Amino acid sequence: MKPGYLPVEDHGIIGDLHTVALVGTDGTIDWCCLPRFDAPSVFGSLLDAGRGGSFAVTVRGTERTKQMYMPDSNVLLTRFLGRDSVAELYDFMVPDHPSCPSPGVRRIVRQVRVLRGRATIDVSCRPAFDYGRAPHTVTPVPGAGVVFAGPAGFLVLRSSVPLAPDGGAARATVTLEPGESLQLSAEWDGAGSVREGVVRPFDGAEATRLLDRTLRYWDGWLRQSQYRGRYREAVERSALALKLLVYQPTGALVAAATTSLPEAPGGGRNWDYRYTWIRDAAFTLYALMRLGFTEEAAAFVDWLHQRCAQAPPGTGLQVLYGIDGRPDLPETVLDHLCGYGGARPVRIGNAAARQLQLDIHGELMDSVYLYNKHGEPISYELWEALARQLDWLQKHWEEPDDGIWETRGGRQRFTYSALMTWVAFERALRIARHRGMPAPVEQWRDTAAAAYRFVQERCWSPEPGAYCQFPDSPTLDASLLVMPLVKFAGPRDPRFLSTVRRIEEDLVSDSLVHRYRTDGSDGLDGGEGTFNLCSFWYVEALARAGRIGEARYVFEKMITHANHLGLYAEEIGPAGEALGNFPQAFTHLALISAATNLDRAMTAHHGPADRQCHVR
Repeated sequence: MKPGYLPVEDHGIIGDLHTVALVGTDGTIDWCCLPRFDAPSVFGSLLDAGRGGSFAVTVRGTERTKQMYMPDSNVLLTRFLGRDSVAELYDFMVPDHPSCPSPGVRRIVRQVRVLRGRATIDVSCRPAFDYGRAPHTVTPVPGAGVVFAGPAGFLVLRSSVPLAPDGGAARATVTLEPGESLQLSAEWDGAGSVREGVVRPFDGAEATRLLDRTLRYWDGWLRQSQYRGRYREAVERSALALKLLVYQPTGALVAAATTSLPEAPGGGRNWDYRYTWIRDAAFTLYALMRLGFTEEAAAFVDWLHQRCAQAPPGTGLQVLYGIDGRPDLPETVLDHLCGYGGARPVRIGNAAARQLQLDIHGELMDSVYLYNKHGEPISYELWEALARQLDWLQKHWEEPDDGIWETRGGRQRFTYSALMTWVAFERALRIARHRGMPAPVEQWRDTAAAAYRFVQERCWSPEPGAYCQFPDSPTLDASLLVMPLVKFAGPRDPRFLSTVRRIEEDLVSDSLVHRYRTDGSDGLDGGEGTFNLCSFWYVEALARAGRIGEARYVFEKMITHANHLGLYAEEIGPAGEALGNFPQAFTHLALISAATNLDRAMTAHHGPADRQCHVR
């Protein structure tokens, strides 16, 4: 790793339900897009230490740092431990929610408190607007802070101590005694309403009020969780991470908070995940409903309804959309950025939006079925919009597609896509039967049967004794671990158990699961790490098959691969390092699903867990 880049896993995340910031263990914010997830970065040194921009708070004489979240919250605490002093840095953003209003204000609050000894704190705020492409000016406001002005808006840095311009940055050095504190608030003003005369100093009383409001919001939100199982700490941290990835105005959920963090050292497989995949949103709907977060589930259903309703007549859904629902996400490369640790390319936008991935209809219908059953009955308007999508799928499901893994090596008739086609029509038939909804029942039943037979007759390979990635393919695919999860196969079906054994032989390494072997056939160069989503699917497959002890071992080993805050990227590298964008929604929702199902299996096998064994 080049100097200037922390390991991906050495970060925490804070957010306000519009955007997030990544905070390193060294006290540096090295990633934040303002005013929302998919906006250009203002702090982006994660992707270029020289040009990207950062907001650093450091304490001199620090020998080690520790990070934790305040209990039941997304307020991050970084502790600077030295021989002569101890200081704590509180980082948070105030959620924008009716119960915790912060209308129009995107604000990063940073408060340093000195606990022991005399501590000298260095502050350096160096924004880089528009991914470091746009120039900006720095205007000091005496006694209050500075104003950074760029083409898209203003970043106002309010402070309790004087700040001095230094080129394109603002800096301060202050020495504090025990019990003293330093307050900073970086506020985005895209409307251009800020003027020097209205910038006020940021004092401790205001910082404390905002901190208290934020802590109350997160505590109140988390109290809705109905999970009381053995893995409560990991599940609740995953829920808190997922909530941070929700864009409050539309209910959309981004796949991850970052772009272009490499899936392999050196780069190549670098993608922009700051958008909403139909597949991810559907799985997340399921995960949050399992925990009792009905408000988020309803918001996702509304967002999905809009996408179905807005699809042009005679077309299927896109794979992914912008968080505001926009369909156009052109993929471009930012050549001026060197990439994380030199890993290029740095991409914004995502060409996968134009891919054909037939499986998304199965995940969509499965989540709508569960919401209709366990949440609220779906509306007639949504049912009609879904029926139009099923009509399209009925006409196109036999076409080759790009598959769940968004390969770029040419389309195939992927087994997983056919499997999820069966799920789409099977769940639609259940809804129609239970609700009496109008439906072409015979046509849907015939299509479901055809998809089922295709998987059994064309995708089962007797020679390896496994379902393969597509007909006549020698490639195993860990996505097929979901067969019992979606009720396609019984968890002890001989063909499924044989497939699990072959996946264990070929794709499992030290209990971690590769999604498939990257031999170049996917149209991409280089390899990748093990895929966290698949590792948690493996846990569920083992648990459902009755291999409870193994499932528990794999799950608890996966817990050790989280970072120090319980967060995961997309993949795990050979040395246990985090690879890919961070934090990854798919990983955390799969953890929730695996934990709840493993709990159920362990309770059935061993009896209820002792309440005293619950980890808070």
